[in-house]
Amino acid sequence: MLSEKSTATVRATLPAVGAAMGEITELFYTKLFAAHPALIRDLFNRGNQNAGLQKQALAGSVAAFAVHLVEHPDTRPDVMLGRIAHKHASLGVTREQYAVVHEHLFAAIAEILGEAVTPEVAQAWDEVYWLMAGALVAIEERLYAEQQVTAGDVWREWTVTGRVEETADCATFRLTPADGAPAPGFKPGQYVSVQVELPDGARQIRQYSLSSPPGSPVRAITVKRVHGPAAAGPDGEVSNHLHARVRTGDTLRVSAPYGDLVLRDSTAPVLLASAGIGCTPMLSMLEHLADTGHAAPVTVLHADRSPADHPLRDDHRALTHKLADASARFWYEEAAEPGDGEGRMDLSALPVAPGTHAYLCGPLPFMRSVREQLIFRGVRAADIHYEVFGPDLWLASA
Repeated sequence: MLSEKSTATVRATLPAVGAAMGEITELFYTKLFAAHPALIRDLFNRGNQNAGLQKQALAGSVAAFAVHLVEHPDTRPDVMLGRIAHKHASLGVTREQYAVVHEHLFAAIAEILGEAVTPEVAQAWDEVYWLMAGALVAIEERLYAEQQVTAGDVWREWTVTGRVEETADCATFRLTPADGAPAPGFKPGQYVSVQVELPDGARQIRQYSLSSPPGSPVRAITVKRVHGPAAAGPDGEVSNHLHARVRTGDTLRVSAPYGDLVLRDSTAPVLLASAGIGCTPMLSMLEHLADTGHAAPVTVLHADRSPADHPLRDDHRALTHKLADASARFWYEEAAEPGDGEGRMDLSALPVAPGTHAYLCGPLPFMRSVREQLIFRGVRAADIHYEVFGPDLWLASA
């Protein structure tokens, strides 16, 4: 809980700090990477940095946390904190790195806001930062303990035992632990981080959802090759590396599994809505629902450019058919087949069972649209869960 004195100061300065947060984070990252170049080489996503996405995500999360402290002083935004903590844990973020971030973030705040940063203002925002950092560290340490790993050492060598070309731009990599030890358990919907060494020596990291069932000894990730112009940014360094260079018999550095988009209530009706490569966590959820004999209604929805671009399309349908009470509906922008929807996903005529828990994964505009449609159809906002690939800009653009 923020102190009463700091609450008043943060409330009074939030408009100014919020308005300058974009400039502050820009300068913060410049200072951080100048002092610690290994962070941009081996921890932060260089593509997102170049596109400015990570900066928006940081600004959004800090501002959202400060607003919550001021408007809801007796509670904590645990959903937001949990999502950030899972991402951090999959990267092996340590307690000590929060002090490094604090040093350069507050140097940037002082430089951008100048004389407006009085000792009282600095103390209040310092309190905000350490409340947020302390909460994240506590969650991350619990996550590390659950996976029996230590902060900064979440990695393990895995052998690629198979590779399947799903579409022209999507490939599935099947993995087993290189040391022969049992694969760690995970929850349906979670992801792993994959670290690869690129030609310039950088060891870049990306997250990929596990599309295999939790009980399988073989893990599977389906990777979509990111083409820069189509994604309004640079080509995906890691996805293109995996597609071009990684074959059966190679090894990959893979983290312990994390992620908070997991099935919550095993007895409630379930709706799984995805777009593009966002179908991968849904496949793991579907396998789990089928394996556990889920009896309540399950609605499977997916949107894509065309049937040929829909990764794991046959698995999507086959797993749906394994369930006692399930239906699947797909939408395609091009070449839709009989029975498929054309254009964007439209839920206006879709039956939605009372008490449905919905899980969304895909581009942010898609998830916003689906969420709004579900709320209009009576699904509680608290029962709609989502996963963002890359920086979580939901907060930054809310």
